[in-house]
Order: sequence, then structure tokens, then C-alpha cells
Amino acid sequence: MSVIFSQAPLRISLGGGGTDLPSYYAEHGGFLVAGAIDKYVYMLIHTVFQRRYLMKYSQTEDVERISDIQHPILRETLAKHWRGSPLEIASVADVPSGTGMGSSGAYTVALLKGLAHARRTSITAGSLGETASEIEIDILKEPCGKQDPYVAAHGGICGYTFNPDGTVDVEPLELSPETLRALREQLLLFYTGEARDASAVLADQDERTKSGDQEMLENMHRTKEMGLQSRDLLRSGDLFAYAELMHEHWLNKRKRSPGMATDRIDELYTLARRSGVIGGKLVGAGGGGFLLVYARHPADTRQAMAAAGATELPFDFEFVGANSREYL
Repeated sequence: MSVIFSQAPLRISLGGGGTDLPSYYAEHGGFLVAGAIDKYVYMLIHTVFQRRYLMKYSQTEDVERISDIQHPILRETLAKHWRGSPLEIASVADVPSGTGMGSSGAYTVALLKGLAHARRTSITAGSLGETASEIEIDILKEPCGKQDPYVAAHGGICGYTFNPDGTVDVEPLELSPETLRALREQLLLFYTGEARDASAVLADQDERTKSGDQEMLENMHRTKEMGLQSRDLLRSGDLFAYAELMHEHWLNKRKRSPGMATDRIDELYTLARRSGVIGGKLVGAGGGGFLLVYARHPADTRQAMAAAGATELPFDFEFVGANSREYL
């Protein structure tokens, strides 16, 4: 019996998020900084003595052919990247979908990594990120960007340049031990209690960018500038200035599309700022999910958020990226 275990990390966007959509970077080029965290999508692939495709996620599918699989990522990934016997595939995640942590991209990357292992084929982080992007963007026509699969594939804290020709340059950021320690201690994640489907928010941004909406384009240009500034401030260790830029980033981001913020999100962010938070923003497209804040006094912020019913998600940064191993 052979079971392959693969995993891919989720991520937090640290500046410039949104410029990774093809509708923007194909014309103007995009840039963002993101960090992989120690929260994962996990995948088990069983390769022996399967007569039918058994897919286990939030639902269970038992089908004869790949084309009968209802889960779009499983169906299209298997159709393009598997030629062997039927498989049993089961998945779980540390964080629910719809919370802005890049779970869809990490899911696709973990699946591709596991299938490559099952085919006895090596695959680079760059190929993992690009192939996962092709499945979500080109095949499934999702209005999403390239950030999530690239971060899941590479791990670490990196700057990502999205070139107009579709290529992606990955720049690992070498931060000082003091900077990393401060980020670990003072960057906090809180669940707003509201999950959302990012598609509506991203589709609005996508369509307005494609149509040349000047307000949207100016917003995205400024977002890219803040991504580049975030990289420079993190590398220099000026975290106070970085935290102030996070606040500006959020004010800019909330202008981008309807539904970006809710009353609950505004309430939590106001409470966080009163507790000593310098800056923060929603992780992901907006409308719900996790609030990332840089806290001057973490204990005070934790107390304020707990009183408001916002659960903290403790995390650390992850520097491995997608990986797999086999159990015989």
C-alpha cells in the first residue's frame, strides 16, 4: 500500500495585494510582498488498488471517471496531470476556505505536488506556482491572481514581481533576526467571524481594471507602490513605518470595491487601533476573513479583540513551501 502525503502553506499578504491579477499586471506589471505561514492545506493520495475515484473534502465523491468529478480543481488537475489508475484523495485544512488566506491556491499546489510524487516526477516551486495558476485562471476562469499558488509553492517571505508577459520573479527577503522576531511578536491575526466568497470582490476589480476605470487603476498603481515600499521597509527593519504604511494600505484598499469592509470589520479595526495597533488590514480580497494588525502592545490588543469575540489565530512564518513524502 502506498500513501503520499503533501502539504502547502497558507499565506498573509504584507503589501501590494491585488496587483497579481492578470487584468492589471498584463498592462502595468504587479508587485507584492507575502509571507507563508505555518497553517496548511493537507492532502493524502492513495495510489494502490483503487477501482474508482474517491474524492474526500467537505463532501465525498465516488465516481468512475475523472470527468464525473464535481470538484472543479480536482477534476481539471487530474484531467491534465494524471494518467494512472484511479486514486483516493482526501484533504483537510487548518483554516476554513473563504477567509482570505489563499486556501484555494494552496489546495491546488498541494494536489499538484502530491500527483508529481505519485508519478515519480520532480517539480520545481516555480512550475508548481505557474501550473496551479493556469488551472485556476486559464482553465477554470476564476477572477483570481497568482499570489496564492506562488506563495504556497515557495514558502518564506518574498517579493513577487508579476511581469506583463506572465512570468513571475521571486525575490526572497532576507530579514534580520531582530526584524523577524518583532514581526513574530507584534503581527497578530484575528478572525472577524465572517467568511466570504472572494469572487465577487475580485470580479468587480477585474472588470473595472479591464475597462480602464481610472479610479481603479490609480488605486492599483498606489497599491503597487505600497508593495514596493513594504519590501524596502521590511528589509531595512523600520517596522514602525511599515505598520503606518499598513494603515494607509487598508484605507486605500477599502476604496477599491463595494463590500470590501463591513460594519463588523470596521468595529474590530477601530477597537484594535484604540488598543495600540499602529496599522492593519484584511488579509485577502476583503469582505471578511482575518484581520492582520501590527500591535504596539500585543497583550492589550489580544484583550480588546477577545472582548469583542474575535478569535486570534497564532502563527509563525514558514520557510519550506509545498512538500510531500510517501508512506509504504
